[in-house]
Amino acid sequence: MAAGAVVVSAMGATAVFLLFCSPVLGFPAGYFSGDSASCGYKSCPATRPSMLNVHLVPHTHDDVGWLKTVDQYYYGDRNNIQHAGVQYILDSVVEQLQLDPARRFIYVETGFFYRWWKQQNSATQRVVTQLVNEGRLEFINGGWCMSDEATTHYSAVIDQMTLGLRFLNDTFGACGRPRVAWHIDPFGHAREHASLFAQMGYDGLFFGRLDYQDKARRIKDKDMEMVWRASASLLPPAADLFTGVLPNGYNPPPGFCWDQLCNDPPIRDDPDLEDYNVDSVVKNFLEIANNQASMYKTNHIIMTMGSDFQYENANMWYKNLDKLIRYVNAQQSKGSQVNLLYSTPSCYLQELHRANLSWSVKTDDFFPYADGPHDFWTGYFTSRPALKRYERLTNSLLQVCNQLEVLGGPESRRGPHGEGDSETLRRAMAVAQHHDAVSGTEKQHVANDYAKRLATGWAHCEPLVSNALTTLSGSENQQTYCLNLNISVCPVSEGQNKFSLTVYNPLSRSVSWAVRLPVNGSRYSVSDPSGRAVESQVIPVSKETRRIREDKGYAVNELVFQVEAPPVGFRTYGISLVPNSPAPAGPSPVAPPFIENQYLRVTFDPETGLVSSLTNLETKQKVQLKQNFYWYNASVGNSDSSQASGAYIFRPNSSTPLLVNSAAKIQVVQNSLVQEVQQQFSPWVSQVVRLYRESRHLELEWTVGPIPVEDSCGKEVITRLDTSISSSGLFYTDSNGREMLERLKDYRPTWDLKQSEPVAGNYYPINSRLYIKDKENQLTVVTDRSQGASSLQSGSLEIMLHRRLLRDDWRGVGEPLSEPGDNNEGLVVRGRLLLLLTPPATAADAHRPLSEEMVLQPLLALQAAQLHPNPQLEFSGLQAALPPAVHLLTMSQWDQDSMLLRLEHQFEAKESETHSQTVTINLQKLFSTLEVVGVSEMNLAANQWKDDMERFDWKTSTGEQPLPRAPTDPSPWEVTLKPMEIRTFLLRTQRRWPIPRTARQG
Repeated sequence: MAAGAVVVSAMGATAVFLLFCSPVLGFPAGYFSGDSASCGYKSCPATRPSMLNVHLVPHTHDDVGWLKTVDQYYYGDRNNIQHAGVQYILDSVVEQLQLDPARRFIYVETGFFYRWWKQQNSATQRVVTQLVNEGRLEFINGGWCMSDEATTHYSAVIDQMTLGLRFLNDTFGACGRPRVAWHIDPFGHAREHASLFAQMGYDGLFFGRLDYQDKARRIKDKDMEMVWRASASLLPPAADLFTGVLPNGYNPPPGFCWDQLCNDPPIRDDPDLEDYNVDSVVKNFLEIANNQASMYKTNHIIMTMGSDFQYENANMWYKNLDKLIRYVNAQQSKGSQVNLLYSTPSCYLQELHRANLSWSVKTDDFFPYADGPHDFWTGYFTSRPALKRYERLTNSLLQVCNQLEVLGGPESRRGPHGEGDSETLRRAMAVAQHHDAVSGTEKQHVANDYAKRLATGWAHCEPLVSNALTTLSGSENQQTYCLNLNISVCPVSEGQNKFSLTVYNPLSRSVSWAVRLPVNGSRYSVSDPSGRAVESQVIPVSKETRRIREDKGYAVNELVFQVEAPPVGFRTYGISLVPNSPAPAGPSPVAPPFIENQYLRVTFDPETGLVSSLTNLETKQKVQLKQNFYWYNASVGNSDSSQASGAYIFRPNSSTPLLVNSAAKIQVVQNSLVQEVQQQFSPWVSQVVRLYRESRHLELEWTVGPIPVEDSCGKEVITRLDTSISSSGLFYTDSNGREMLERLKDYRPTWDLKQSEPVAGNYYPINSRLYIKDKENQLTVVTDRSQGASSLQSGSLEIMLHRRLLRDDWRGVGEPLSEPGDNNEGLVVRGRLLLLLTPPATAADAHRPLSEEMVLQPLLALQAAQLHPNPQLEFSGLQAALPPAVHLLTMSQWDQDSMLLRLEHQFEAKESETHSQTVTINLQKLFSTLEVVGVSEMNLAANQWKDDMERFDWKTSTGEQPLPRAPTDPSPWEVTLKPMEIRTFLLRTQRRWPIPRTARQG
């Protein structure tokens, strides 16, 4: 495809429209073009090749919520908590930049800038546009927020980056496109984030936080800058990203902070006045600059001149920086070899590239992060587990909303169920990716605000989803979406004797899903769209579920049946009460020797009621498996000598966790569809070991809370699985839900670790799964949210589920992590772990799709009224299911006539003999109700034509040459995906109406 071309099919012919015809896809000419004459790298100031060039980068770091809510931060409200007002920062910076064309400023958090921009008059907007076009105000990173890297899922990261970068493109064109990723505050750094940044077209990444031992080694070896090879599957340099560690976190050098929030003395340069300090300031600065230069390889160094919410009075900063530059550079006439200049991270990066050096290669990640011997930031991997789950659930809802907006057309945004939009939820989800949001490191009132925003976003999506389902099905019945089914609450199924259930599947392949609906009858008939009976069972609601739901629902039973839904589509089931039926049998108090279906057998210890082994009946594999619950007694520390556990830090006061109970009280439910062993370990810990008839995985549904603290002990609750697998200290965790990374206890690949915290220092983030294996067996655990996990003994896995702590950990949040829950007695959390036992060679064939199903779950819509006559009870938005290796990552409306499509190869290279192969998809044969008439490929962030994406090439110490990007597509309409590749397209589509009659059920 020609550079910048849009391929369009018209009346059976194919034509190519060049970029100036891009209004075909709704874009102004030049929207995605390269640098203008004066922005980007062309705007960088001159440097002095023979001197040490110090790049001074004025910046502010504006958290999108932390100690205050995002609104409070923007407006400068509640300054009794923290003095911070983002609107005033931007006001002040824009004013000061106009006073001197040499001044520079970078801005990062597009979510804040978007708010500010909307409030400006046209004159201010013109001024800001000029500053951007001249490179004096430069956007760096450019996402809606600066996302967390440990607890975010890659799909949500891509979405929030796309949202922010699109606004910058819409507003400023190519000059608004950032060249550098800037993750100065996240608490450790994920390899997958680097891979995504590379695929988005970034030339480099700079971050501030690095493990103290790693940093010491890198300083000694002058290895603070490197090439991060961020994928084991994508051929270099596709996922290579130049990465630099900033010397002072993201703060100024000591003594050089001139914000109104700082206490450092200003430059007093009147020699007639007392306290004249120019000479001492210059001397001190030159010492700092030369010392910093000794840590880096080139004659260029970077200094971050700013910090949290600084530049509210930008005059203080710029007035002193102007003086610093003037007086330090004046020393050049006296032989000084130091040159100061206003700069940006991209200008600094350009100079590193011009140096044409070879750089070391890093292939692992930067977890876990510690800033001292007993200060491992591994607690936040689990902090606020309910918010982490809600964020993951809402991500699934957003994808459903996006898809149905495309499939339902304009009628979805305004129809019989009211007006709806996806943008509100998209922005709420983007804010939730912030490194003090889903991470769980915010104050409680801020966590509440994040959850409220997600709920409000879904409230905006609900009518859109209902309107789309009405358009596709022909039924205008009111839809009810029950999001509390995990505690058996759903008003429609609880109160109606006859209702219907529509199951929408956002995956690009058919799914089979076990549905559990709270009911008050004893027997029901269930029918599929063809009128065929679907087997169902009714079981009593468990005692534990009744305890935690309190008065939110009143169902006494649960209706259980298996549903199927087509790819990117729905299927509707009819459900009717069978009157005068006997009550379902109650649970048995006797532990069975085993439960099994055709795929798995799970045995139990008759004395303790605990799981004792797991067998894969298909492959004839068996492992000993003991699973139980424990808690670490959290260190309370003190401000003088000892680190406490808190929202960020995990620090147990012993390496041996305490057992909740060595045995469990048992209740057993068994019928033809599901077998459950309900285990009660204590008043605040319980679990259901569940095996459905058609399932190849074992489900563990755990419930923890309220965690008792009457004994003055903070508790960090884990579940541990001890097996007979000989894992030899190795275990494997996912990176943001994508590629897997090998971990080894008490080991770091890039330095000799001195382990000082044998538990916390071996914890890693998991977003979707982890596993252990030996030559014969692999046990994979798939999770429903981000959590912290480890393997501290051979054959053992432990996952932290919940935390309740009594002390702050002195990292800024200023309050203990003790979530109150609904009744102020402590938070109750429920979640699921799915266990797979497979041969290692075929494990990915099972855990990849299972994890995908956990992330993107079917949406259940219930209708109490009778169905509309002759409705469409079954629909698929695809002509056929996509191949198992391909995941439909993004399908969302871009503008009136075009949609954004991302297709992903979800397997790693060499991970699966069956699926780690290239796959080709024909875009014109993709959708059932949409005809694709135009296609243009974008970079991953959809802010640049793919053919226009040019990145810096970097020489590496490994010596290999970058591989040319060879075209692999058989035709413009056929897309070839290699393992772990994501491809992004803007599609121009036309609707095929009406929906084909063959898809209707009447």
